[in-house]
Order: sequence, then C-alpha cells, then structure tokens
Amino acid sequence: MARVTVEDCVEKISNRFELVMLAAQRARKIGSGAAVLVERDNDKNPVVSLREIADSRISPEDLKEELVKSNQRVLEIDDSADVIDSIDGEAEWNAIAAQRAAQGMEEFANINDDEEEDELEGESSLDELAGGSAPEEPA
Repeated sequence: MARVTVEDCVEKISNRFELVMLAAQRARKIGSGAAVLVERDNDKNPVVSLREIADSRISPEDLKEELVKSNQRVLEIDDSADVIDSIDGEAEWNAIAAQRAAQGMEEFANINDDEEEDELEGESSLDELAGGSAPEEPA
C-alpha cells in the first residue's frame, strides 16, 4: 500500500491537532497489544494508526472516547469515614480560626491613635522640610 499522508486523514478528522492526538492514542494502543485493523506492511505504529483512520477502520468518536478516558483521573472516595465526623472537624477548625482572629483584633484594639497625633504635633511639616514656609492659617 502507498504511504499514508496527513491529507488522507484530514478528510476524516478536519482538525490536524486532533488528528495527531487521536493517531498517537491509537499508536499507543497498538503498541500495548491492540489488534491491528489494516495490513502492517512493516510500518511503525503511528503510520498504522494513520492508515486505520484514513481507511475508516476505526471511528474517530471511539478514539476520542479512549483518549478522554485515558487522561481522566478517578478519585476513590472512602465511604468508611462518617460524614458527620468530618463536619464536626470542620466546626472545630472554624472555632479555632475565629478565636485566633479575635485575638488578632484585640491587639489592634489597644492602639491609641491620640498618642500618635501628640507625637506628630512637634514635628516639622513637609513644606517646612522642603524649604518653603507653611501657609498661614487664617485667624
């Protein structure tokens, strides 16, 4: 059989990026032992997968499904843990967080703003420091 080209396969799968992803997925399946649907003719797995796509031996929808499944990660949920126990733990953490936040606010509550203003009254203004005179306040 003549060499397969990307143009032969673009008729089946119009997006070239998608074509490459699906052909690579099929080549990996062939490499792991899947049955070859066309004559191999001493071709490598990527060429065989492109030939299968060009000859419509394999459905692009099936390849898409396999690709999605191969990239999915399934997290197993431990059903032995009681949901109520985890909620109690969350309540404890929320209580600790609220207590710490309240302690932090107490530190700021003790600051006396009047003391800072008294300290600043004796200092020069920015205009005086820059060499200009401070504007006179009307009497």
